[in-house]
Amino acid sequence: MNKLLTTMFALAVACVTVSANAQKVTGNAENGSKKTAMCVGCHGIIGYQASFPEIYKVPKIAGQSATYIVAALTAYKGGDRKHPTMRAIADSLTEQDIADLGAYYSTLGMSEGDAPPAATASQPNDTVQALITRDKDNNCTKCHGANFNTPNDGTVPKLAGQNADYLLVALKSYKSQHPLVGRSNPIMGGQAKNFTNVELKQLASYIGSLPGELKTVPESRFHTAK
Repeated sequence: MNKLLTTMFALAVACVTVSANAQKVTGNAENGSKKTAMCVGCHGIIGYQASFPEIYKVPKIAGQSATYIVAALTAYKGGDRKHPTMRAIADSLTEQDIADLGAYYSTLGMSEGDAPPAATASQPNDTVQALITRDKDNNCTKCHGANFNTPNDGTVPKLAGQNADYLLVALKSYKSQHPLVGRSNPIMGGQAKNFTNVELKQLASYIGSLPGELKTVPESRFHTAK
């Protein structure tokens, strides 16, 4: 019994040590800029379209928070997000790589003054407003912010101005149990299941039309940034 308790204690200490070490990983934007080779082929081309699980523009990631990018890549690496290409890429990254990429892409959003003020955003029509507020206790803006550009937590993405077709695919993936495209997130899964795909498309179209900080930054070696 003493030997068992000793082993269990050692394992507990090891887990705490691993957790502590993980918390110490700090991203370096300069180093991250040198680790984008597997990213720019999709995320560095304006209007680039993926073809799985359906045709859609890949998400704009420049300007997302570092915390969200880390959370998303970690979810792919751990299998909570199941897109095969992104899982393969995330599997090849270390925690430091992920932190560095998050730091780098978070610096590439709109400069101050570039994005139109949220006050200029078009107001949702009655149908979309009803979808946004369908769950009065846990509606979309509670986490993503009133203008979908001010998340309440770093692990929550900015959505304003994101490609609408990507948003639709992402929302549908939270409803899916498919082993290649599903996403495991209890909050988003519970929310997405409350909507039909037609309703999700209406939400995605509105959110994608809003002014925001996200953009696609072309890779300078292949494209000329404007």
